[in-house]
Amino acid sequence: MSPSPRRPTLADRLQQEWLTGGALSVALLPLSWLYRGLLGLRHLIYRVGLKRVQTLPVPVIVVGNWIVGGAGKTPTTLALLALLRARGLRAGVVSRGYGREGDGVRLVTRVSTAREVGDEPLLIHLRSGAPVAVGRDRVAAARALLAAEPGLQLLVSDDGLQHWRLPRDLSLLVFDERGLGNGRLLPAGPLRQPPAPRKTDQLVVYNAPRPSTALPGFVAERGLAGAVSLADWWAGGPAQMNTLLALRDQPGLLAVAGIARPQRFFDMLSGLGLAFDTLALPDHADFATLPWPADTAAIVLTEKDAVKLAPERVGPLPVWVVALDFSPGAGFEAALDTQLQKLFAPA
Repeated sequence: MSPSPRRPTLADRLQQEWLTGGALSVALLPLSWLYRGLLGLRHLIYRVGLKRVQTLPVPVIVVGNWIVGGAGKTPTTLALLALLRARGLRAGVVSRGYGREGDGVRLVTRVSTAREVGDEPLLIHLRSGAPVAVGRDRVAAARALLAAEPGLQLLVSDDGLQHWRLPRDLSLLVFDERGLGNGRLLPAGPLRQPPAPRKTDQLVVYNAPRPSTALPGFVAERGLAGAVSLADWWAGGPAQMNTLLALRDQPGLLAVAGIARPQRFFDMLSGLGLAFDTLALPDHADFATLPWPADTAAIVLTEKDAVKLAPERVGPLPVWVVALDFSPGAGFEAALDTQLQKLFAPA
């Protein structure tokens, strides 16, 4: 089945010009120059000491990117947490909690809702079991998390590359196929900060088939891990590939995705031979009302969507959650080990 047609919007045009350039991007260049000036002023304020990077008692790894939109920070964070756990390190996570109600610090629990803490922090906590705290002030969130979990040895910041008050001992830069786009700063381009040469305290992960910038890095290996019913997903059940492949024969299947790049999800499903209609929702869609037609026969959706959808809300409708299988790529573990040795070397 082909994707449902949708009339392109001004935002769609801008997203395209963020990749290729165009008249709209050029018209926005004066605002980009203003943005660059504000970034320079902010840098000067830190350089002269009017504002300072804060200190924390444990090392901090920041997972972020230079480009707006979903480049793959959350799957990279989950993969990093798994690698740290395999090395016997107890790590916690701090995040702003994009899209939640309020900006204050809050600890994430299994009974938290996406409305309270944000969909991605809740997903990270449910998938990894790692302690998570959210707050617009990530330093305050980090201190609250360390107070609640005094045994933590390391913190991971899900995003926060541009949150300069937060110290960072290692940065993981994540890029997707867009690379640096048209190379322009917001709003004429997709860049949140000017590009810079790779530093020794940085690792680069490409959530793409091949490197998309000149920075040396690791090409992630990604695929679909399988599917699990919505109720079983909330109960902690694992996704199974045979469950996902069985949906090849499911009539009236609707694929739903409220993520930054829904077509990537749809293409991965098509690659496994599934036939379906599509429903692309805005990134971080809140599912306050069920977005699909009442006569929908069956649904597959992402884990980021599942965290906002309690099983009792869908009634008898078959809903399957599709999990992502993501690895930061060959060679990444060795590079991470080298960085960890530096972080935990005796003073």
